[in-house]
Amino acid sequence: MCTSSQIIGSLLVLSVLEIGLGVSSVAVGAVSFSLVLTEHKPQLGDSSPVWSGVCFLLCGICGILCAKKKSGLVMILFSACCICGLIGGILNFQFLRALTKKSSALYSLHLASMSLACIGIGGCTLSSWLTCRLASYEQRRMFSEREHSLHHSHEMAEKVKIEGY
Repeated sequence: MCTSSQIIGSLLVLSVLEIGLGVSSVAVGAVSFSLVLTEHKPQLGDSSPVWSGVCFLLCGICGILCAKKKSGLVMILFSACCICGLIGGILNFQFLRALTKKSSALYSLHLASMSLACIGIGGCTLSSWLTCRLASYEQRRMFSEREHSLHHSHEMAEKVKIEGY
């Protein structure tokens, strides 16, 4: 069983990884797109590495916010960002898989972008799972605090009854 601090630490590490993947994906996508503009007319999917990079960046930033705040609303926001990152990464991979030709000058950039998308997809999946674990842990903690508080209030009521007030 993981403790809350272990889950939060893992979430922070994954969030920093997602931010790095996002920045890398945006950079590779920008270089790739600028080369596409000089070679031929842009096609659907040429800018997908940039957009998946933005999704990964948002996912990482929300992950750090989630690890700091631990509120239900922030966890839901982070889960939504993870889903967007998953969708963005999958679409990026699918678009580039359709565009990539081994003879193309962009082959290595497309391959790098597809690799970043795969790592980002894995990171978003793990982040979603960790968020569920953190939410479950927080729910158990709040339930335990409530039970303790109820038990304490019953003890005080008994004490007041015994003393005759």
